[in-house]
Amino acid sequence: MKIAQLISGLDIAITNEEQQFIEKHPGSVRLTALDEHGQWLAQNLVRKGVYSISNDSNTLKKNIHETRR
Repeated sequence: MKIAQLISGLDIAITNEEQQFIEKHPGSVRLTALDEHGQWLAQNLVRKGVYSISNDSNTLKKNIHETRR
């Protein structure tokens, strides 16, 4: 991997469904506001590093600004 690639950031592979979730929830979202499928998508996006769980353990916050390249 080249240094220029590391500086510009890493690409994250996401599904179309995950992309729709990100577009629907661009900033933060409460876990209690999501249905079961939405929670499953959120869990996958947390694992991929797109979202993180806040200190209250009930709110997702978006980590990165670009998800599609």
